[in-house]
Amino acid sequence: MTNKLPNWRKWMYGSGDLGFSLTSTIVAAYFAIFLTDVVGVSARVAAAAIFIGRTWDYINDPLFGYISDRTRTRWGRRRPYLLFGPIPYAIVFVLMWWKPPLQGDISLAIYYAIIYVLYDAAATLIYMPYFALTPELTSDYDERTSITSVRAFFSIVGSLVAFTIPLMIIGSFSPENAPEVLLMGILFAIVSAIPMFLVFLGTRERSEFMHQKQPGLKDSLQASFQNRPFLFSAGIYLFTWLAVDILQTILLFFIKYVVDRESQSELIMATIFVIGICALPLWTFISRRLNKRLAYIAGMVFLAAVLLVMITLKPATPLSWILFLCVLAGIGISAAHVMPWAIIPDAIEYDEMKTGVRHEGMFYSLISLSQKVASSFAIPLALLVLDTTGYIPNSATQPPSAELGIRIVTGPIPAVMIGMGILFAIFYPLGREKYTQIAQDLEKKRSGTPADNR
Repeated sequence: MTNKLPNWRKWMYGSGDLGFSLTSTIVAAYFAIFLTDVVGVSARVAAAAIFIGRTWDYINDPLFGYISDRTRTRWGRRRPYLLFGPIPYAIVFVLMWWKPPLQGDISLAIYYAIIYVLYDAAATLIYMPYFALTPELTSDYDERTSITSVRAFFSIVGSLVAFTIPLMIIGSFSPENAPEVLLMGILFAIVSAIPMFLVFLGTRERSEFMHQKQPGLKDSLQASFQNRPFLFSAGIYLFTWLAVDILQTILLFFIKYVVDRESQSELIMATIFVIGICALPLWTFISRRLNKRLAYIAGMVFLAAVLLVMITLKPATPLSWILFLCVLAGIGISAAHVMPWAIIPDAIEYDEMKTGVRHEGMFYSLISLSQKVASSFAIPLALLVLDTTGYIPNSATQPPSAELGIRIVTGPIPAVMIGMGILFAIFYPLGREKYTQIAQDLEKKRSGTPADNR
């Protein structure tokens, strides 16, 4: 099988990330403020509902990763989930944005926690197999960065749309706009499901992987924790997306209450993500000229610096300066979308060389699980910071202590997370030359040719 993919197949595969990006960004950006400012529960109750909902992923992710690795059908191991999973995924997403006729914080917290559990289960059913397809499409070091850049294009487009169009539909997050919030949920549920069918039609799995030995659960877990490149790539992904998750959750609070620019939210968000899209070729170029690790470090240092400058903004800050910082943030966000995902697949071939079998589903599920475990604490804790510092739901203004809490969660905390990701990248052990040799030896091994044991 050639390692070079036709562009049309890259774009068909990459389109799948549009659906995931739309729903995950909408949930990250709006769910907390929907619960506090539309449903009317306290930030503490919203934090509890989100924490309970996300803890299901402690079981959910590795379970589906294991099942995906062991699935055998005429469509392959991963693609059947992309055919049958999108409809339940869309239905549960809609229910997240419905304000049920329930009274009391406890009843509402239980409802939204249960719906969050169902949403995460339905999402995992399709996105875990989708991500696990990446290393099967090509084993070329730079081609994987190219595929990931296409995926990142759709991911950032999804984020751009998610941070702009829903606000146009909803207006402001207030109790009287609950019907508009539900309408938004219905529209984006439909739009998010469609790309999964395109991925099913536009991808093919490698037949030789279908006939490999089926790994047991214990073997898959053991292979994961003994794979040093995988552990470092998981750390890179974990801390990068912890920072992104926290930013997505707090950004609207920052725009609404700290810089007093809620009416210009769409412009601010659009600037970040349009620049993020335009910057994608930059990170592909840097990765090819250097390597993925150094490209990641450069992008994350840049993003952390921009965040620490952004928290100095005030309502009196000129819009031109705010938009300039958004341009810089977009360049850094682009690197966060590309580089961690481009690094992960290389550990799959390292694993196959060491163990003789492949555990893509388990690897991707553990990476996702680690990030969700951390964010299940980090995002509720961010909301608790707001609650502790005196945040008043749906208030025209916030006390100075609450504004300080929002600034802390917007700048220093994500910057610390990014710094941890950079530390993992500094010691990441699998470079271009070593990986290329592993990939070549594996291709020879699969074809029955003796490997080069240099």
